[in-house]
Formats: sequence, C-alpha cells, structure tokens
Amino acid sequence: MDYQTIRKKIVEIIAEIAIDEDLSNLDDNTRLREQLDLDSMDFLDVVMELKKRYKIEVPTEDYMKLATLKGCIEYLGPKFSFSSS
Repeated sequence: MDYQTIRKKIVEIIAEIAIDEDLSNLDDNTRLREQLDLDSMDFLDVVMELKKRYKIEVPTEDYMKLATLKGCIEYLGPKFSFSSS
C-alpha cells in the first residue's frame, strides 16, 4: 500500500474523531497534537479504530511513533500490508 493511501486511511479515522477539525492542511512532519485539538482519549480512539477497522494492534510503548502523520504512515505501512483493508 502506498504512502498516500495509508495517509488517507489515517486521516479518515482522525476526521471521525476530531469532527470539528480542518484536516485539509495537515503537515505530515508536525506533531498531530500541535496541529489538532486532540487529547489522550482522542488518541486512544484513533488506536482503537485502527484495531477495529484493520486489525492493527499498536502496543503502548509504540504510541510515540504515531505522534506525526509521517510517523503513523511509516509505522503502520507494513502493518496495513498484513491487515484486511
């Protein structure tokens, strides 16, 4: 799965959780919490949605790897190839 496809899937999940946020100008290299009004519960909702939709487990110790959109894509990319998308 390519970078843009994975990015789209992640942004779709964020859009459902942060419904009032404008996601059109997200910078892939800036921490998501600096760009969006996401709290720790919102972040957990993103992680749970990844598990529900794509059967992707993210261990607690890897949460920091998901701080930026680019980090999410790099971390989740190999996992999407093994999930049922």
